[in-house]
Amino acid sequence: MKNLKKAVAVVFLTLLNSACNNDDTVNPPVNEEEVITTVTTVLTGGGQVITLTSRDLDGDGPNAPIQTVSGNLVAGTTYMGATTFKNELANPVEDLTTEIEEEGAAHQVFYQIAPAVGAITYAANNVDVNGKPIGLRFSLVAGSAATTGTLTITLKHLPNKAATGVAQGNIANAGGATDAMVVFPIAVN
Repeated sequence: MKNLKKAVAVVFLTLLNSACNNDDTVNPPVNEEEVITTVTTVLTGGGQVITLTSRDLDGDGPNAPIQTVSGNLVAGTTYMGATTFKNELANPVEDLTTEIEEEGAAHQVFYQIAPAVGAITYAANNVDVNGKPIGLRFSLVAGSAATTGTLTITLKHLPNKAATGVAQGNIANAGGATDAMVVFPIAVN
């Protein structure tokens, strides 16, 4: 019985000591990246609606994204553009576009296109709390002659929006992390 009392006392003291440990380190919560499976850009102008969609439902899996482009640009035509981002693996499907807009100071969409294919300008009404572009809405003026090329769309997280040229859409000085990047084939007729 005496040994049992000693064992209970040792266990009690051990538990008491660990409960009073001064290690109050708190690990910050992990802010998981959003899963972006689908990037869609809709271009409206000249009586056309052209939809560009990149869908990658296996993420980093072995299958390449499925891309569709519903039509060609008409030379010299101005198109109003809007880009959306979704997670189609979630049930229900999660539209991340609103969150990107709400966290606009931490995001910017960049569009890279050869001048012969077109020129892109951010919409003045799609800016963050600091007046810097978010880039979800834009205008595209198609090139003046028939040609082909690509349109690269990149969503950056925490870009340096004050860096030279970034507010005009130059990705070279943006820094930050790439949340999504897709490359569409584009043709101008």
